[in-house]
Amino acid sequence: MLIGICGGICAGKHTVAQYLVEHHGFTHLYLRQDTTTEDDYMRQHGYGNYIEEEGLISTRPPPQFNGIVRKPKPNPTTYTFDTTEDLLEFVTKQWRERWVITDIHTESILDRLVSRPFFILVSVDAPVSVRWRRFQARLQKTQPSSQSPSLEDFLLKSDEHLYSPDRGLLPIISRATIRLINTSSDLAHLYATLGKLDLTNEDRLRPSWDQYFMRLASLAAQRSNCMKRRVGCVLVREKRVISTGYNGTPRGLKNCGEGGCPRCNAAQGSGVGLGTCLCIHAEENALLEAGRERIREGSILYCDTCPCLTCSIKIAQVGISEVVYSQGYSMDTETAAVFTQAGVRLRQFIPPANGLIHLESQIL
Repeated sequence: MLIGICGGICAGKHTVAQYLVEHHGFTHLYLRQDTTTEDDYMRQHGYGNYIEEEGLISTRPPPQFNGIVRKPKPNPTTYTFDTTEDLLEFVTKQWRERWVITDIHTESILDRLVSRPFFILVSVDAPVSVRWRRFQARLQKTQPSSQSPSLEDFLLKSDEHLYSPDRGLLPIISRATIRLINTSSDLAHLYATLGKLDLTNEDRLRPSWDQYFMRLASLAAQRSNCMKRRVGCVLVREKRVISTGYNGTPRGLKNCGEGGCPRCNAAQGSGVGLGTCLCIHAEENALLEAGRERIREGSILYCDTCPCLTCSIKIAQVGISEVVYSQGYSMDTETAAVFTQAGVRLRQFIPPANGLIHLESQIL
């Protein structure tokens, strides 16, 4: 596994990397680059090595001296590579081990990394007021007698770091699978919240079967034209897709989104006026597409929303063994009761947390 970490100045990316090193056995890898980085900014202002968070010293390799980069001797904990290809060749041969890198400075580097199935990108960010306070705290720790750059200077450098059209990191940050908002002021608190996220969960690298089929169901939902709710469904047997379905008006009728179903377009409440609804549910479409002869014992129905009562009795009738859903609906209890009587297993699938995650709220 290779975890890449990117983020703004003083957002905490090196601290997250150090957490992985200390608590999950990762090894920090380094990649040389020609672009100006956050560390270069600190050095340019005479601050040398700095503290990323309370008590945590940066372990990055030394800067250039007289135009010559001093390449550290290889050892069990520190590796520096001249090119992305060199780094990838090394990690590919040892991908079952755990590696972390914070030197992702261009999209071309990221493009090469994401081509490998063992890589995932994590971004770390924080409000600029929080990052400015951290910046000042670092200087007090490392250079207490130095004059701090102005807030305006910090903001300008931060904006360049993120938004420069040539080397800004925003395009890279926007591609992160996990986007952490780190407002923590306490290292122990930060480590505790990171522990709850299970960053080493390999389902984020290669989706489990549940994730894979649920993503297909969500993709199918994007084809829905129902004005009330988008729903997608995938019918599976022996880990092979039998059929897919999404809700909407039947073939030959005007689409619901074009006024084809008066009930949905009147914004009726859940469960109200179902007898006048012209939309076929996603589960019904999948069942009709598959046909009874293709649905055998052991078939599993994946749906991004828990089936309604009407669909549940049809699912039970065709002999489906299991129903997996991600979001609840208004009649989950009634549906569960039908499936219990029919011997159909019902379970909710909750994937690992991805997207934007505010670390401060994870401790609650």
